[in-house]
Amino acid sequence: MKKYSVGIDLGGTKILAAIVEKENGKVLFEVKNKTKKEKGNKKIATKIIETLEELLETSNVQKDEISSIGIGLAGQVDRNKGVLINAVNLECKDLNVKEILEEKFSIPVNIGNDVEVATFGELKFGSGIGYKDIVCIFVGTGIGSSIVKNGKIHLGASQSAGEIGHIIVDLNGRACACGANGCLEAYASRSAIESRILGAVKKGRKSIITELTEGKNIISSKHIKKSLEAHDEVVTQYVNEAIDYLSGGIASIINFYNPELIILGGGLIQSVDDFYLQTIKKARAKALPTPAAKIEFKKASLGDYSGVIGAALLEQRVI
Repeated sequence: MKKYSVGIDLGGTKILAAIVEKENGKVLFEVKNKTKKEKGNKKIATKIIETLEELLETSNVQKDEISSIGIGLAGQVDRNKGVLINAVNLECKDLNVKEILEEKFSIPVNIGNDVEVATFGELKFGSGIGYKDIVCIFVGTGIGSSIVKNGKIHLGASQSAGEIGHIIVDLNGRACACGANGCLEAYASRSAIESRILGAVKKGRKSIITELTEGKNIISSKHIKKSLEAHDEVVTQYVNEAIDYLSGGIASIINFYNPELIILGGGLIQSVDDFYLQTIKKARAKALPTPAAKIEFKKASLGDYSGVIGAALLEQRVI
């Protein structure tokens, strides 16, 4: 049996590809590229191919040692056909990832939603080991989540369960990239925080973020962390606003699903300890007392590798 598989994690701002040892989830080689400027089917397909080619060329693992390619995609997917149905942050629709990659590399390809795949990685080799009922939430360009029920990923009737980023938190609220208004993602994602900060700066408010980003309109989790450490008023205001909304959304999940564990991941969670700690403190306080007393919280222990490790294991088809 072949020991290795390729895992790819494709998000709204980056793509990470890795060769993974399947038995223990160890990442042997990796390549990371940005996707911020790549939008649309053609550009995204090209970026995936280029990243995968770079990975295979720079590793010492031969192609015939790789059993499969797994890819977690930031959007709704058809797992059987291998199609990315819709990814609003990538501006992709009906992209047949499986067909494109199998034709190019002659290796079997499996796909899944990015957060569902990252959840599988955490369930197998990370913070989810030993738990049966989990919700895994990743805060990044958007906000995605996945549900674990009795130790297995729960996909729902249309295989799209877990879209916590698109629960409505304000009926007449901000426009979301999905086309709706008032979604949690429009209030508590990193891109939502970025939008609020840049809007304030444009209106004349002073912030260290201008210096940190060198005037560019791209704010990373590391920029946010440094701004908070400097007690920047603008950044602190909008981060606290995001915490309030995110904790409210999580409290709703605690009340509705009553999981034993919530795993939180993504750039903001990993980079900014106070964002994580304040979010779980407020979520517990907002939830009903009985489920709040039971709930546990953990960070995604695999960090940036949750997605690629989970994707590399997709051939097992247990999700």
